[in-house]
Amino acid sequence: MKAAEILRELVAIATPSALSNLPLLSWVTGFVEARGWRVELFPYTDENGVAKANLIARPAGASGTAGVIDLAFVCHTDTVPFAEAWTDALKLTASDEKPLLHGCGACDVKGALACFLAALEGFEPQHVWPNAALILTADEEIGCKGMERLLAGTTLRIRTAIVSEPTSLRPGIAGKGYGLARVRINGLEAHSAYPQEGLSAIVLAAKFIARIESELSQFAAATDELFDPPQTTLNVGVIQGGSAKNIVARECSFLVEWRPIPGDAPRAALAGLEWLADRIRVEHPRARIHVEPLRAEAGFAPATAGPLRQRLAVTAPIAREPIGISFGSEASRLAHVAEEVIVIGPGDMHTAHSNRECVPAAELDEWTETLHKLLACA
Repeated sequence: MKAAEILRELVAIATPSALSNLPLLSWVTGFVEARGWRVELFPYTDENGVAKANLIARPAGASGTAGVIDLAFVCHTDTVPFAEAWTDALKLTASDEKPLLHGCGACDVKGALACFLAALEGFEPQHVWPNAALILTADEEIGCKGMERLLAGTTLRIRTAIVSEPTSLRPGIAGKGYGLARVRINGLEAHSAYPQEGLSAIVLAAKFIARIESELSQFAAATDELFDPPQTTLNVGVIQGGSAKNIVARECSFLVEWRPIPGDAPRAALAGLEWLADRIRVEHPRARIHVEPLRAEAGFAPATAGPLRQRLAVTAPIAREPIGISFGSEASRLAHVAEEVIVIGPGDMHTAHSNRECVPAAELDEWTETLHKLLACA
């Protein structure tokens, strides 16, 4: 089967994070076992009672799933939810441009998985590199929970790893980390006819957020031209507060996320939030401000031109300049257990998580060819 044909089957299986990924794993298991691969499932039940699993598949000749993996091909199985208005989300459709193949998960990241499976075609089982592995995970889109479970429950030994994400087939040799904090502000409630008797938590939150934009650059001063944008970024994505239109708000809270480049400490932005909180406390002593850290995870720094990067340069039909990735991926977790990690895959993340999601058919063919060569190398 060609990658596009396999992708049509994978897209048709709904795998938003709220659903079980077992139907998709069952389809993949049947495909690889028919080609001589051995599969081990690592099942679990998520916090909502949904049955899920991670999967490790090894070719014939591998020393079980516990053996050293020279090359791990990693792919998450879940997608983000798709809007009801996207009525053909689970149907792979083609447009004339390039051409592009549209569907939920087409580039993030079922397209990459389809390429790997298509790359197995034409191989006799004994001719596949025995120290390769396919690793499929659940719950990547909601915090890489499946990968964290897999790493906690196994003793994976990985030399090099390809983490599937849409990078337009440019090798991602470094990745930003991820931070998240909740800021809670308590003011004083009063009738809006007498605002001087109160202290608006919403107004204080607005001041706080404005200063995040204008003053926190000193806590994230480093730049790295591998990334777009080349510095640590911050975003206020959620804000809640107030009880009625005619009441000075007593409470307001908002979420701040940041994506630190490897040159910035993952908790530097958190220190900046605490610094801003202290300043506002001095200016408004009646206010109560609490900064609650939720996540502060490092990304992964660029490796030297290791064996995987060198092999990609040799086997890929088109040589592409390396990049840093600004979005989250499982590479940050794998970087702790693997000697070299590269994030790469067909498609562009700018189209993912929307009804514009697509993957160029030409990139599917190119990545299938590259993976076929990688799997045949010893």
